Amino acid sequence: KERELSAFLGRIGIKPDIVVCDSQVVREVTAEVPADISCTTFSILFARQKGDLAAAAEGAAVIEKLQSGDRVLIAEACSHHALQDDIGRVKIPCRLQQYAGGELRIDVVSGRDYPEDLGGYKLVIHCGACMLNRREMLNRIRIAQEAGVPVTNYGVAISALQGVIRRTLEPFPYAWMAYEKKVSS
Repeated sequence: KERELSAFLGRIGIKPDIVVCDSQVVREVTAEVPADISCTTFSILFARQKGDLAAAAEGAAVIEKLQSGDRVLIAEACSHHALQDDIGRVKIPCRLQQYAGGELRIDVVSGRDYPEDLGGYKLVIHCGACMLNRREMLNRIRIAQEAGVPVTNYGVAISALQGVIRRTLEPFPYAWMAYEKKVSS
């Protein structure tokens, strides 16, 4: 648990190569993990395994430029029953609105309901895709790219919104460079 992390790191007697945490506690965990230990999230690892981490990093850079009135699509691959504090339907939209400093137009799709026409969206934020195989996820990324819409995933987006994206992308220098390049453009 995140509140036990510091004590655990102190007593294990070895320095881990990397700490992997849940995206929802990334700010707390990165604050506890010494700077000389790499730190990332499960969702970022999924973006790398199931999709295109550099594309997800570029997509997250768009968060810096979101403005009131922009349309954002939250895409979930599963069709679970949303919880009261659901990450894709509540937490990420709230953080995006706060970060953008105004009302965004946020649509949510789930399961197989991924739109073929993404025109009009400024950004697609996709779940970790645990219910999709790599080919299916890459197809969703391709659809977005063909529409000229950047796509990221929950973990990369949350790291950007929490101000710790540099730390969580450090284990993947190519992804950090893609993020930096897109922010600068």
